[in-house]
Amino acid sequence: MSGEPPATPAPQRPPRQEREPAGTEVTEIAPGVLRTQLPVHLPGIGHVNCYLLTDERGVAVVDPGLPSPASFAALEQRLRSAGYAVEDVHTAVITHSHFDHFGGAERLRILAGAEILTHESFRPVWESTEVAEEAELPTADEESADEGRPPWFSLRRNPWGTEREPLTEMEWRTWQEIARDDPRWFATPRPTRTVTDTQVVRLARREWLCLHTPGHTEDHLCLFDPEYGLILSGDHVLPTITPHISGLTPHTDPLARFFDSLERMDGIEGVTTVLPAHGHPFDDLSGRAKAIRRHHEHRLDIIRNAAEELRSGTVPQYMQRLFSERSWGNMAESETFAHLEHLRVLGELAATRHDGQTVFSPA
Repeated sequence: MSGEPPATPAPQRPPRQEREPAGTEVTEIAPGVLRTQLPVHLPGIGHVNCYLLTDERGVAVVDPGLPSPASFAALEQRLRSAGYAVEDVHTAVITHSHFDHFGGAERLRILAGAEILTHESFRPVWESTEVAEEAELPTADEESADEGRPPWFSLRRNPWGTEREPLTEMEWRTWQEIARDDPRWFATPRPTRTVTDTQVVRLARREWLCLHTPGHTEDHLCLFDPEYGLILSGDHVLPTITPHISGLTPHTDPLARFFDSLERMDGIEGVTTVLPAHGHPFDDLSGRAKAIRRHHEHRLDIIRNAAEELRSGTVPQYMQRLFSERSWGNMAESETFAHLEHLRVLGELAATRHDGQTVFSPA
């Protein structure tokens, strides 16, 4: 027998709360603030938290789920469990312009006459203004192939020069199901009420401070209730995963904007409970924001080391250093590009064009 001690098993990562399937229960977080969940079937995401803010007018719904019949049926069931009907919804609050958050808003506007409240910069994710260069227009054949698809599927080539990967068969079947129900639900809702940073809105019989937190999206909105110390953090600060930072943005350095928004979380006094859009409520907003920042700083270090080794590399080459193979694809390329651009703006990397692709090398 060997006298060596047994090897210590590698520590296991805690389970990702955001991947858990949606539960059906409705729980009270604070007076007039209820939490429930709606089903989401996306990579790494199993639900979206939908918060019901009740008051003398009825109920405001924060992030009313995907634009699918199943998601809206779940929302109707959760409202009934809380003692409300769809017709009682007076406001749909959308934290940001991703379809798992805004999908049910247009139905609520049509069926209940609900206001749609967003930050003033809210806009569809794949508008032409959202990318660094104009998307290529599809041919006639491609237009017919795209019939029934949401508008953000029209982007054929990434700004850094790579072809976008097509939808998987499962994703395509999901969108077909929604389109068969009513293609109008693909449309990003047009807000009827917009707010600015530090503006105050009254919901659930109390005042909420609106906080513009660009990064995950340019239009991301958080709401802070100083009376009970609640903050609706959307996807800006999540409990066990880090939000995607896209390189498809008109801003030169989206990662820097995200860092600024994370730093702002450290200055909010009196937070007792963070209510994220995915995962469970938690209490340490400052600590979690700092941990997310460290995660991205680590990724920047990986890129710095890869740049010294590669000397000249495309976005996919850097992506393969940052992400495991199972994550390679459009989103991984986009986030890699955002990190590369951050280092370029800092003067650490230089970008050139070669064979139609952006190439990054040490400055």
